[in-house]
Amino acid sequence: MLCDNIKNLRKEKGMSQEELAARLNVVRQTVSKWEQNLSVPDSDMLVKLAEVFGVSVGTLLGEETTKQEECEMQDKCTACRKKSKKRKVMTAVAVVLIIAAFLILLNIILAYFIYPFWRQSNSIAIIGGADGPTAIMVADVSADIWARVIQGVAAVVLVAIAVIIIKKSKK
Repeated sequence: MLCDNIKNLRKEKGMSQEELAARLNVVRQTVSKWEQNLSVPDSDMLVKLAEVFGVSVGTLLGEETTKQEECEMQDKCTACRKKSKKRKVMTAVAVVLIIAAFLILLNIILAYFIYPFWRQSNSIAIIGGADGPTAIMVADVSADIWARVIQGVAAVVLVAIAVIIIKKSKK
């Protein structure tokens, strides 16, 4: 019976009702009711119970399985957890890349639309020569434009990499 299987598997794993309840995000009384056959876990909870105990849902319901099938089920659960962890790491990396791209684009916006109003123009330099001071136009704008173009390309590349990472993590 399901109630006996839950109780036996819980004890076999060395868990109290409170510990099992905490892992399943339910109250201890719920576990107690399952073990006393006063209520039955729903299908989603059966899957969670099976994962916690490292058995198949069939075993939890009383279906006879071989030791090899049990081992395969435990391996599958372990693989799922590893895949989930990898997915979380990849998503975090993608978020960091998107934030970096946003900061680069913000730098470009500030450089062209806000920063010029804060600084004084340094496009004219006056140097002294043999015949007196001479005004010379200094062209520093082209280097600044290329720097912004490279930053823009870097931002687009970062977003593209983030999108690729997100797509791969969903597979």
